[in-house]
Amino acid sequence: MACGYLGFPSPAFPKPPSDSVQSLEEADVEDAHERRAYFTNFSREEILNHYEEELQKTFPVLFPSYQVSYPPEDAQTLIRDQTRSVHLPEIIHPARESLFVNFFEAQTAKDAISYKGIPYERKITVRYIPTPIIPRILITLPAFLFFAYVARKLSKESVTLLKTLFKND
Repeated sequence: MACGYLGFPSPAFPKPPSDSVQSLEEADVEDAHERRAYFTNFSREEILNHYEEELQKTFPVLFPSYQVSYPPEDAQTLIRDQTRSVHLPEIIHPARESLFVNFFEAQTAKDAISYKGIPYERKITVRYIPTPIIPRILITLPAFLFFAYVARKLSKESVTLLKTLFKND
């Protein structure tokens, strides 16, 4: 199971939410294979659910993922310098790919979000970090094998201890 999970190729860059418009602003297209920005009216929950589903499409079975939230000020390090943020979650497939979804939502009237004259609730900047298969397996498989070895040793010692305890009764 572990080799199957690790062996599946990383998905392509996830598709954007259906209502979104891709930003063609200079800073948003400079690294399009790793980072893209969109204007959308979808809620945070709808956007995160969408990207969870996009990452799962590659796998024939449901694999675990989890989310980690970072302080918004970390967007300047994790997404791009000068990136504005109000919410910065990361969707992680353990030992595989990561997807940061930076949310910017206007907090004041002067921060109102519009693109080509159309107003939007939020601008999201998505940074996708896939991992190549070979390094993924070379790093994770030895850790898995070590864990299996330790678990087996512990289970043998537990059985021996239980036999000793029940013999004394």
